[in-house]
Amino acid sequence: MTASDDPALGLTLSGGAAFGAAHVGVLQELEARGIRPGIAVGTSSGALIAAAYAAGFDATEIERVALAFRWREIARWSFAPRLGLLDSRAIDDGVRRVFGCDPLIEELPRRFGAVATDLLTRRAVTIDRGPLSVALRSTIAVPGLLAPVRRHGALLADGGMVDNVPFSAARELGASRVIVVRLHAKFENVRMMRTVSRTADLVRDPSVVLVQPEMEGMAQWTMADAPRLIAEGRRAAALALDAASELTAV
Repeated sequence: MTASDDPALGLTLSGGAAFGAAHVGVLQELEARGIRPGIAVGTSSGALIAAAYAAGFDATEIERVALAFRWREIARWSFAPRLGLLDSRAIDDGVRRVFGCDPLIEELPRRFGAVATDLLTRRAVTIDRGPLSVALRSTIAVPGLLAPVRRHGALLADGGMVDNVPFSAARELGASRVIVVRLHAKFENVRMMRTVSRTADLVRDPSVVLVQPEMEGMAQWTMADAPRLIAEGRRAAALALDAASELTAV
């Protein structure tokens, strides 16, 4: 954590496949305002962006990677399709290419947690220690598509199965105030009442800034709309931060 980071301010990035590009726009707006959370957590694609932020990359660098991203960078066809059609070990190569090694999460400049689902207990697990590649492979492991990951006796898969907006994980890591980014599409409002109820709780929480980029009409499974998603993330972040300046002033 750098001297200018706020150790009590957390950033929570939800999952959403290609919608995750919107998180880049949120980071751009935070950077422009000098807001520097010292804690970053995420689920699935949100964890990938949160990890880059926790590793010290700036918004410009993360945008460049997001715009050039292709799915083959995190998954290849599996030779054991019984566990998943794709194998996420491509992430191992990507992490080593970026860092020159597979860094331990606890050695990153900022606190980081990736949220996964324990398939045996059906509970959320926050991975905040150990090899970064294991945490990222765990949080993106969509059952049936990407093989689950074994870690400390547990079988881990995509965190979005039980907690796609892992606000509580930021609290676990020490955040007293949290900027929460929920990747939101209007057509999802009636899909999961639990999600809608939890979102209402976040709106009422005075220690939370809730950012909800609007995804309607944009592609979730290709990167074709990445520039538009980034712009929408920044627009939504500016709107939310303007309404809650007293919380994010650092």
